[in-house]
Amino acid sequence: MSIILDEQTRVLVQGITGNEGRFWTQHMMDCGTNVVAGVTPGKEGQMVRDVPVFHTVKRATATMDVDASLLFVPPQLAKDAVLEALNAGIKKIVVLCDGIPLHDTLQMRKSAQMAGAMVIGGNTSGIISMGKAMMGFFPYWLDRVYKPGRIGIMTRSGSLTNEVTSELVKAGFGASSLVGIGGDSVPLTRFAEVLPLFENDPDTDAVVIIGELGGTMEEEVAEAMENGIFTKPVISFLGGRTAPKGKKMGHAGAIITAGKGTVEDKIAALNEAGAYVAKKPSMVGELLKDVFVKQNN
Repeated sequence: MSIILDEQTRVLVQGITGNEGRFWTQHMMDCGTNVVAGVTPGKEGQMVRDVPVFHTVKRATATMDVDASLLFVPPQLAKDAVLEALNAGIKKIVVLCDGIPLHDTLQMRKSAQMAGAMVIGGNTSGIISMGKAMMGFFPYWLDRVYKPGRIGIMTRSGSLTNEVTSELVKAGFGASSLVGIGGDSVPLTRFAEVLPLFENDPDTDAVVIIGELGGTMEEEVAEAMENGIFTKPVISFLGGRTAPKGKKMGHAGAIITAGKGTVEDKIAALNEAGAYVAKKPSMVGELLKDVFVKQNN
């Protein structure tokens, strides 16, 4: 099994006729993704990599069965594109762009919750179910880093994800599914909201969280563990340990407010809940080995 996405998921690409949309649509299809339609207003009748293009999401879903949508749109158009997909009944949406206006993000999140849908992003590389399908822009060499296995991954960082996941492979592990939550200050889906999917996935034995300073998502994971919502082992690596205190950081999600969000706060909360916290990426694989040795003894 996998969560959110597999090779059977019928994917629509909004913004498919742009350079990014065309390029990554081909790459996703090469990775096994079942891309069935694209949408660009005014471009209906065109084909992109043998995928039909429609004026609107409604026109696409009236013709094709669609399960998920991926957005290649600029941040100022993200809200309208998400609402269009939600109104067409699509329940799984990935928003790649960053810099989405805050009030747009809040409206998108509320609309998704009301529709019973999951919208992932913004500022994310996307999601992968290893060896099955991908929605996003993970690099061509992903097959060397993102090996199929039984470890779930949730991440706020693009660059750290490649490093940490490569360390898992070095340690002999692979991943079941990877969800890029994204690095914006208000993510459309939070870590704790994805945890139940991994909890219920029989092909996921443990979860690795790649977090960073700012926000409270890692503390929410600790709370979910303490409340018994998530019972599998959790291994985490948190970026920003050496960030100077009191200095403004460029990452939108790296905001510390009301005394919460520091790396120290997150480490304390995760340790208290029983999670394992790696001091550096190279330790993640070793901690996983230790976890499974303890389970087998």
